[in-house]
Amino acid sequence: MTRRSILGTAATVGAAAAPLGVATAAGAASPAAVESGIELPAATGDMAPFRLSISDSTLRDLQRRLAATRFPERETVHDGSQGVQLDRMRGLVDWWRTRYDWRRLETRLNAFGQFRTQIDGLGIHFLHVRSRHTGAIPVVLTHGWPGSVVEFLDVIRPLTDPTAFGGSAADAFHIVVPSLPGFGFSDKPTATGWNVERIARAWAQLMTRLGYRRWLAQGGDFGGSVTHELAKLGPAGLAGIHLNFFPVFQPPVSDPPTPEEQEALAKLQRFFNDGAGFVYQQSTRPQTVGYGLTDSPAGQAAWILEKFVEWSDSDGRPEQVIGTDRILDDIMLYWLSGTAASSARIYWEDARAAATGDEFAVPVGFTVFPGEIVPTPRVWAERVYQSQLVYFNKVDRGGHFAAFEQPEIFTEEVRRFARLFR
Repeated sequence: MTRRSILGTAATVGAAAAPLGVATAAGAASPAAVESGIELPAATGDMAPFRLSISDSTLRDLQRRLAATRFPERETVHDGSQGVQLDRMRGLVDWWRTRYDWRRLETRLNAFGQFRTQIDGLGIHFLHVRSRHTGAIPVVLTHGWPGSVVEFLDVIRPLTDPTAFGGSAADAFHIVVPSLPGFGFSDKPTATGWNVERIARAWAQLMTRLGYRRWLAQGGDFGGSVTHELAKLGPAGLAGIHLNFFPVFQPPVSDPPTPEEQEALAKLQRFFNDGAGFVYQQSTRPQTVGYGLTDSPAGQAAWILEKFVEWSDSDGRPEQVIGTDRILDDIMLYWLSGTAASSARIYWEDARAAATGDEFAVPVGFTVFPGEIVPTPRVWAERVYQSQLVYFNKVDRGGHFAAFEQPEIFTEEVRRFARLFR
């Protein structure tokens, strides 16, 4: 049976660096260059720092495209059941044109410290922030689709410097936040094969290359699938994983299902009946997805905004929980890097990946956020991870984009899990 995540199945139940756009002296621009003219410095085996510096002409082109947006007619219903509503989309495009400031995010990303390195022939972009506290434990945080490294920006400082946020130095972490292949400022694969197992192996190599001998991993959405795969691989140095998403194709349901399982199964069925159109498209025709979204910023924004509306714990108002600017921060990483097709291909890869074993080599922690697409019953986690499940908790707020929606709760959950390993 093909191994696929719940969201990836078509079945039913440092040193100065060159700015972005300028190749380094090490070689020509990487294959991640896109039609907009943005190019990434070629990645090598070194941990090469670089600074984002998107050209004014690229930002002017975005403004031109937004101003020329051709909107469809108004929906024929009074809710979002046909997709992102016209008034909401007009409002987002107007905000994007008149109020959004890309340079704010660019400055923030550069302040954290960004790097690129070549692993398994592909340039991988990542943030790397070391803690000043002795005894900090490294953790790699992995995003999914339609997420990005910006999901984790509000948790980096509390995790690396807990004393500055009312915490204890004993809870400090060194943070690594990579962009998945084909996402953000990582290279776009030019051949097939970059499934979650291969990405997990790349992450293990990344942590080794950074010099970490003992580390943790955390993830949600496809980041959860990668992290889940890491727990199966059990690479040297990996001490444990923490998840906020259940990346199992077929949940191990009781016979008969418990009331909690019945509720979860009903939500899963609703998702596939009414919310999985993007899954079928991206797992079968990712290239077709790319044409429209790469050419239209409004199209790219609608494709992503819909998921924040439906998957966040916000009663359909993610702008109030996450913030319009922060939602646009995430959208901008897709638009500027031209990764609509390459990011969608992770679904295509996942739908075709061979099944792997069911044994887990390291301890597993799990946090259930109530607004998740399918909140995971504890019995499912216990049956999948068995004796390796060492931490399980349900929190009272937050959804699919846990770190983005509730950074304080997310931070505390990662701290609580990591205390088992200090």
